[in-house]
Amino acid sequence: MNDPKQKLLFSVEHLFDIKPLKNFEVLFDTLAPFVPKEHSHNKVGRPKISRLSLLSALIYKNLRGLLTLSDLVSDLASNPSLALRCGFGIGEPTPTKETFSTFLRDTPHQFFEIIRESMVLELIKLKELKAAFVSIDSSPIKANARENNLKTTSADRFNKHKILKSDKDARLGVTIIHNPNELFSRRVQYFWGYRSHVVSDALTELPITEKTLPANIHDSKVCIPLLKELIELGISPQGVIGDAAFDSQEILGFIVNDVKARPYIPRNPRHKISAFPASATGQRLCIAGLPMRNWGKFRDDKNRLRRKFVCPIKYSKAIAQQFPTCPMSHPNFSKPQGCTAYLRIDTDIRKNIDYDSPQFKKVYNLRTSAERVFSRVITLSLRNIPVKGLDATANYVTIAHISTLLVALTAIKTGNKDKIRYFKSLVKEL
Repeated sequence: MNDPKQKLLFSVEHLFDIKPLKNFEVLFDTLAPFVPKEHSHNKVGRPKISRLSLLSALIYKNLRGLLTLSDLVSDLASNPSLALRCGFGIGEPTPTKETFSTFLRDTPHQFFEIIRESMVLELIKLKELKAAFVSIDSSPIKANARENNLKTTSADRFNKHKILKSDKDARLGVTIIHNPNELFSRRVQYFWGYRSHVVSDALTELPITEKTLPANIHDSKVCIPLLKELIELGISPQGVIGDAAFDSQEILGFIVNDVKARPYIPRNPRHKISAFPASATGQRLCIAGLPMRNWGKFRDDKNRLRRKFVCPIKYSKAIAQQFPTCPMSHPNFSKPQGCTAYLRIDTDIRKNIDYDSPQFKKVYNLRTSAERVFSRVITLSLRNIPVKGLDATANYVTIAHISTLLVALTAIKTGNKDKIRYFKSLVKEL
């Protein structure tokens, strides 16, 4: 077997002036130390293709903007120098589309997680990624299914209980489409597929932790697991930025108590102000201004401690003598308990957040960095997912994030710190 590291005496770049391929060698040399070493292969049977070589080829696909695995196979077959740069032996058959599909489907996700985490730790060591403020967000990933093509007919297209024949792991999700030409214009769009959830550095706009899950899993369910990974990496941000979807007592409490950071998350409009005001003594008043009867305290399904109040006319003889019926003729008076109201009596973290302060608004404006993170990743490789199934999709998305981290590391190590987010301008400098 030929040594994959063996160099050609006369390079194809020299004969045909394919200079950019030489620049990819610098990228792949930066990648190699972060890839876990493989066990030696038995001498019996066909030689095993290196995971490093397959990963290098897929990163090339991302940075070149190739849409399909077939395009990648074609480039490798027609360009021996590219195959050599990726680590495939001279004169050996290049990998097929099925080889790459199997690699994406069957490789344990931990293999790619180790590479991504190692790169993040190296960026921290180089003091380029400080993660003083991190932003959490998600982006839809449409599955390659006919249900996503509105020009085709499909029975029960938007039935959330449906299992797609083409991709059994894909689920029905929702995304919001904003019209840039109309202020406050938004349109709900359903799709089948997955969501990429990412915690990124708000200043360098680089991904730190990420997870790909079916599209029907809400962002708020993924927030705490991602922040736990942040803690495991030894990262202690000053602030965590997110949109109103993350406005929950559980998430805010985890950010304050476990991450030891400030939450920069706006109030969710779903939290309504009670129609029954509270008196100075902490007792609810009904709409007629009568003090409501205390009916005990309990914990709701979100573990919030609340006190319940009921109609005073129903449960106080003294008040019932003065008001035999509701003075306001409220329709709920016909119910057994009449009007009911609740008062939260445990600590609400939102009371300690100054939503109107200039500091809160300034930091929250950094949330747009997450949108640019996804914009670059989508441009690189997520416009047309060439794989199916959760395992393969999760691996493919992680490779996309590895590609952006690799560009940043290569830029730093070659003295081009201003190019950490711009691959096309970086290769011109290498």
